[in-house]
Amino acid sequence: MDTLKVRDAKDVEEVVRAAIASEQPLEIVGHGTRRQIGQPMATNAVLDLSALNAVTSYEPNELIITVQSGAPLADVQSLIDSKNQQFAFEPVDISALLGVTGSGTIGGMIGAGLAGPRRIKAGGVRDHLLGAHAVSGFGDSFKTGGRVVKNVTGYDLCKLLAGSWGTLAVMTEVTLKVMPKPESERTLLLSGLDDLAANRAMTAALGSPFDVSGAAHLPNSAFRPATGALAGLGSRGRAVTLLRLEGIAASVADRADSLARALASFAAAEMLQDEASAAVWRAIRDVEPFAAGGTLGAWPVWRIVCPPAAGGALGQALAHDTGGDVLYDWGGGLIWATMPRKPDAQAGLLRQRVEAVGGHAALIRAAEQVRRDVDVFQPQPAGLAGLSERVRHSFDPRIILNRGRMVRGAAT
Repeated sequence: MDTLKVRDAKDVEEVVRAAIASEQPLEIVGHGTRRQIGQPMATNAVLDLSALNAVTSYEPNELIITVQSGAPLADVQSLIDSKNQQFAFEPVDISALLGVTGSGTIGGMIGAGLAGPRRIKAGGVRDHLLGAHAVSGFGDSFKTGGRVVKNVTGYDLCKLLAGSWGTLAVMTEVTLKVMPKPESERTLLLSGLDDLAANRAMTAALGSPFDVSGAAHLPNSAFRPATGALAGLGSRGRAVTLLRLEGIAASVADRADSLARALASFAAAEMLQDEASAAVWRAIRDVEPFAAGGTLGAWPVWRIVCPPAAGGALGQALAHDTGGDVLYDWGGGLIWATMPRKPDAQAGLLRQRVEAVGGHAALIRAAEQVRRDVDVFQPQPAGLAGLSERVRHSFDPRIILNRGRMVRGAAT
């Protein structure tokens, strides 16, 4: 396989134009940590962006950072952490789930668009992407968005790049919003609730005036690989529901006490504070109970998004009917599900149940042959699929960039 390592945006233009001329599709890669997600692609050429790794500008007082797309995510997070700042959307570190090394690049983070538990309050990746420089499938550089947070008329094209899995354009530089880290955080633990009761408790907490920034539920079965930050919780032998509050220390303490009283009818609450709380939420964000190195590491993993009110019943039924395991994030609006291996990763059953409640599902971890045989990403209705195709065609009419990654059969 030919690997084309570029040094700047001009190199990217030349590589894309050469690919168009030779009708050779390109696989877009930073560190390759997310290559196992998506339909297998038919290409013999890799466009390697790892050398585009500079921080172009960081203005902590303005809460913005501009960085090249191949910059290691861990290095950028370390830099903003030194100024007591963070990406508020909590980018998911998928490495443990996939069994790979490293957390990937900034471009991969944006292309995947996977956000953590705070999304329910802070929004997703696209909500923090202010601007981008990129090269389209025409081989032309373009700029979209800017470097300030302001109201604009129209739609920022950069928002389309988030979650596009490299199928629209090759990002070379991006500008992101950063936010101050909270002074303090506390997590309420409610033990022993079943999935439906936990769903109601999370809904009540998120609808309260106490500004909850994370709501998750781990059924007892999710503790089979009881390691790391979740090990102490799992030793109780009971399910646990977690609710996070963040902010100024005095405010967090008062809100946590008030929320505990408001939820007393569900269960008595225990507290985790600061680093102990943060460690638990990192484990939930990165789906550590289903890690590739754990006891469930050989099972396929699905990421299901559904109406939060339907989450408890859906997850409980899936776990029961497949013999699998689930955990809930975002108050039940996001379900991570793993289930025993079958040739189709039980896609038929799962998608039928998910579609019945108005949700959608993506297969995040599975063997290559399984990903060839099933739709990794949710098949779209005809009208929406047609709109997506027109958007893609306006960026990349020859389907040069990551051909076939998001739609089964498109690789040819």
